[in-house]
Amino acid sequence: MNKIEIDDELRPEYDLNSLQVRKVGSGRKSFGDMVRLEPDVIEAFPNAKAVNEALRSLIDIAKRSAHLNHSC
Repeated sequence: MNKIEIDDELRPEYDLNSLQVRKVGSGRKSFGDMVRLEPDVIEAFPNAKAVNEALRSLIDIAKRSAHLNHSC
């Protein structure tokens, strides 16, 4: 069976005519940095918002601690 004989099973709502895929280079879409969490850490945080809030608190504590250590 050649390509002409193959039926197109793609749904009509999926229009791939304007699709452009870049695998490398600056035009590649970025979905953000991914960080793999260990299972015990995942259990402690229900979602990304909770993880970010906890990390921001830790960053703030570290900055204040560093500031206090340099004040002495």
